Amino acid sequence: MPKVLYDKRGEVAYVTLNRPEAMNAIDLETHRLLQQVWADFRDDHRLRVAIVTGAGDEAFCAGADLKTHVPRWLGVPGMHEMGARAKIRDGLGGLTRGLHRIYKPIVAAVNGWALAGGFETALACDIRIASAQAKFGSFEIRRGFHHADGGVVRLVNICGAGFAAEMLLTGEPVDAHRALSANLVSKVVGHDQLMDAAEATVATILRNDQTALESAKQTLLEVIGRPLDDQLAIEALYGYTLMGNPEIPGRLSRFYEKTDAGRAGKHTTLLDTAVGAGD
Repeated sequence: MPKVLYDKRGEVAYVTLNRPEAMNAIDLETHRLLQQVWADFRDDHRLRVAIVTGAGDEAFCAGADLKTHVPRWLGVPGMHEMGARAKIRDGLGGLTRGLHRIYKPIVAAVNGWALAGGFETALACDIRIASAQAKFGSFEIRRGFHHADGGVVRLVNICGAGFAAEMLLTGEPVDAHRALSANLVSKVVGHDQLMDAAEATVATILRNDQTALESAKQTLLEVIGRPLDDQLAIEALYGYTLMGNPEIPGRLSRFYEKTDAGRAGKHTTLLDTAVGAGD
């Protein structure tokens, strides 16, 4: 079986880390396969959103398979300097860095342990939904190093410096419910309901205009860490440029007619939560 399963179901890409015997750790082969998968997802215009998860019930991903990665980091003369510079281009599996500017939404269905680089991979997704048995950990500090593929940066951006300091400095894991309280995940569901919950979230994404979705994600990535005036200017630039989207008149008509999918309030309309249909 391939170490990464990549299944295209209509407009949805399903990406599954498939090394359950190794807690879905990312060895060098898996790293390269993931780079190929995310590049294909980016370039296939039929695909609009992705769900990434891990095979089995134990782990989403235990991070980099250190037996294959560490010799490359430590065993080559000059690796500490030149190796680090080379890694800046591709991160872990591409998604954490290098292919992180994919503007299509990516949902993580965290089915078990998300550790180290697996935690960083989950953080690199746009929305995280957790099984009640999921756990998140940054154990690198116990081994003499710390996150280098976006874990520090994204944890601070998503959860704030206080929670990030607790996780990063203690090296202790948090369970799914603590992760929910810290805004690390969007929701926690029973383990058997995880993929249904991820697909329901995807259905709410698919009802939206793709051009607007990708512009919104690009805007999010652009404004993080900038001064307020720069953030406001970037948001206005992307938002008002989007007004040339030819889909807007038709979508506004459905809004005025109160027929748009998934409408809430007095004029509620149903949202079809079945996803992945089609070729």
